Amino acid sequence: MHETFDHIIVGGGSSGCVVAARLASEGGSRVLLLEAGHSNRHPLLDMPPGIFKMINGSRFMRYHRTTPQAHLGGRVHDIPQGHVLGGGSSVNAQVYMRGRPSDYDEWHDMLRACNDGVGWSWKDVLPHFRRMESNDRLNDECHGTDGPMLVSDPGHIDQMSRWFVQAMQKLGLPFNHDFNGPAQHGVGFYQFMNRDGKRSSAAYAFVLPQRHNPNLDCRLHCEATRIMVEGDRARGVEYRDRSGRIHKVAADGEIILCAGALVTPKVLMLSGIGPADHLRHHGVDIAVDLPGVGQNLIDHPEVPMTALANGPYGYYRQGTGWRMIRNGLQFRLFGTGPVTSAGVEAGAFVNPASPDALPSIQAFCVPTVYLDRDTLGLVEDGYGVTITTVVVKPRSRGTVRLRSANPGDMPLVSPNLLADADDMRDMISGQRYFIRAFRTSPLSNRIRRVAIPDPEDLSEEALAAHCRRFVKTNYHPAGTARMGADGDPMAVLDARMRVRGIQGLRVADMSAVPNINAGNTNAPAMMLGDRCADLVMGKCVP
Repeated sequence: MHETFDHIIVGGGSSGCVVAARLASEGGSRVLLLEAGHSNRHPLLDMPPGIFKMINGSRFMRYHRTTPQAHLGGRVHDIPQGHVLGGGSSVNAQVYMRGRPSDYDEWHDMLRACNDGVGWSWKDVLPHFRRMESNDRLNDECHGTDGPMLVSDPGHIDQMSRWFVQAMQKLGLPFNHDFNGPAQHGVGFYQFMNRDGKRSSAAYAFVLPQRHNPNLDCRLHCEATRIMVEGDRARGVEYRDRSGRIHKVAADGEIILCAGALVTPKVLMLSGIGPADHLRHHGVDIAVDLPGVGQNLIDHPEVPMTALANGPYGYYRQGTGWRMIRNGLQFRLFGTGPVTSAGVEAGAFVNPASPDALPSIQAFCVPTVYLDRDTLGLVEDGYGVTITTVVVKPRSRGTVRLRSANPGDMPLVSPNLLADADDMRDMISGQRYFIRAFRTSPLSNRIRRVAIPDPEDLSEEALAAHCRRFVKTNYHPAGTARMGADGDPMAVLDARMRVRGIQGLRVADMSAVPNINAGNTNAPAMMLGDRCADLVMGKCVP
């Protein structure tokens, strides 16, 4: 090993950017940040709606293909993940969502039995969210205005989004002006991680300001192949550069895995940290037997409902031909128009089965016909609107496993979306609830016909078949190296995010969470990075 750093961060995604920047700046440590993907500097990545041009095929994405899902009739589908500095924050739809206070109080209760633990309740994590946030509308006990992450109202709101919000209010759902406030319940407009028509990714917010800091060495196209373990301590990282050459770097301090919930468990297992029998099967020497590595894969399942419009409404073809030229000129000249929108502005949280209970479903209104690669062509192309329903607290659990001991092989991913009967029940109730929006004015006045699901057959059997055919990831894999209480055999980490049985190694991405939060996961991932930095610097006390 020819180079030594104080700390090595594996993965330059949302959490990795935060922890690397803070350790290099506030901690004064020499930090190496290894990112397998590309630079985030690209015009389509910077523009809020650019992702819709790339979601179904882009070098900035890594497409994990699932194993055949027996409960979905053998379907195989994609789980796209960011392959770029900033990770998901550089390629997502930029929705700023934290989850609800009870999500973190649940974590706190699950981790209460940890020796020398730290708190994970809402009151413990809220300061991290507020510290990172610069909100352009809200400034109260829940929101901050001085952080590096720019959070804004949508720069442009399409009429389809407004009609959706009005239709849901007509159905009795209250308007919610802040989904990150005291309660999620209601319909309204999301806030986004952008400002003035430019994405505010973790790369821009945290790493870019440190570009002249000699303490931070950020290396792109460098994929970690394993953590080098000596005895019971992590000593360094082996990585492969874009030319295929292998490098080994040492850490005097700590190594922090932030490669995401699908790759972090892969790196752990290639390093001999994971289920012993599985590692033996692939000829990997065992450093520590941790059966929970790769277990507990959680993701938010999403199912679309699509209607075709009776007029030129929404974002259909707004990024092609003369419309693209017009919208580009409007943005360049006046800083307004569709280019300032992330392509989805409105949404809702509701519990159709128990209206007074915590929401079980999140909905997104997308003012176009929006499907993924697996289902393209199944709905007529044209002007339309899509409402996607998402189960926010799924019970289904999947796995991540090694395909082989070759670091170049993608892991075997089985998410088991909607495998749990209660998840399917929640999803069907959400579909029934929100299809009413298509039938309620003012949205109904602009609908020519509902394409999916079949509005004439909303039986349990028909809706279940629709859900099995169209369910996909909401791009939120989590939980595959989770924190857990002492004595929990499936706990990979303690409450300080330390890998059990290995000194000097932590996990600070969404792999670490005991359960998924209700809503988008990008802001929680950054919170995990911020909290991990505090833990490494000794700023969190029990």
